[in-house]
Amino acid sequence: MALDLEELILGAPRRYTPYQAARTAEVPMELATRFWRAMGFPDIGQSRALNDGDVIALRRLAGLVESGLINESMAIQVARSTGQTTSRLAGWQMDTFLENLTQAAEPGLTRAEVAYPLVELLLPELEQFLVYVWRRQLAAVTGRVVQAAEDTEITSGRLAVGFADLVGFTRLSRRLEEEELGSLVETFESTCADLIAGQGGRLIKTLGDEILFVSEDPVTAAEIALSLVETLTEDDSIPALRVGMAFGTVTSRMGDVFGTTVNLASRLTSIAQRDAVLIDGEFAAALEQAGAATSGATDGTGSAQSQLAEALAAASGAPLGVVGPQQPGTGRTRFHLQAMWRRPVRGLGLVEPWLLTRWIRSAAG
Repeated sequence: MALDLEELILGAPRRYTPYQAARTAEVPMELATRFWRAMGFPDIGQSRALNDGDVIALRRLAGLVESGLINESMAIQVARSTGQTTSRLAGWQMDTFLENLTQAAEPGLTRAEVAYPLVELLLPELEQFLVYVWRRQLAAVTGRVVQAAEDTEITSGRLAVGFADLVGFTRLSRRLEEEELGSLVETFESTCADLIAGQGGRLIKTLGDEILFVSEDPVTAAEIALSLVETLTEDDSIPALRVGMAFGTVTSRMGDVFGTTVNLASRLTSIAQRDAVLIDGEFAAALEQAGAATSGATDGTGSAQSQLAEALAAASGAPLGVVGPQQPGTGRTRFHLQAMWRRPVRGLGLVEPWLLTRWIRSAAG
């Protein structure tokens, strides 16, 4: 039954050993092995486990290299990034569909026997939807790249990077049943993903109790961060949230982001209070330059700032970091910045965080 399912999904029976597939595709065995491993599959020795689809895929990748459109290193990256992305997608889809749809199998039927007709029905629909979403995502990314040619801020690789982390998740996970924990994580991830996408940000990845997102526009990123805190605060089943953000040069690779800016955003998240948003000085300067934020002076200790933020939160009935109503409209004051005490951060030197809250007239005055 497992082989029948494989043949149904792949559309062809097993026919080739790895050596035979490479020879048929006219690709060196060493390169074929590198492609196979990059896609995330284990070595299979000389098992007859490959089919015509594998040969065509090898030929296409090798053809891109031979044509000069991409080099061998780029072809390996294409294979690796595609393999990693689709591996997670396939695992999620099967966990979702098969777990839910086969748990009520008729008496006498195995899960495999129930799974076959379900896969047969779902496969063409999922395949078409995957291609549609991929094209949509490709169009969006291409648009950003083209726009970057006329936007020096994007061309320089500067992004607003944010981490959002659930407070006390590790302790909570020890008390919850597996099903409850899975439901909590799914609610957290789906809520964040919808909110980030809806406001024009990009969700880079989720890590269970933490998400990483970016935006080319610091104002948009600030709005996303505060909206995340506001939205999740309304759900009593989800722990408190803390957010850290930084603005600066970022290295993008294989759909992920790296660099000092990302590290700083992560460190700021770790020192943020419950339901609070901390940003770095570059981020604060960018918000002020955009005319979207006003700032308050620091006393050097941070105590006055904490008291002020807490007082404003109490006055508005909102948690720390969610102060006052939104001020709509680009170019209008929407946020208030409060300088916190400087502190050493491992690997990054002395850092001065800024507390980001909603702007209200009393805070600005």
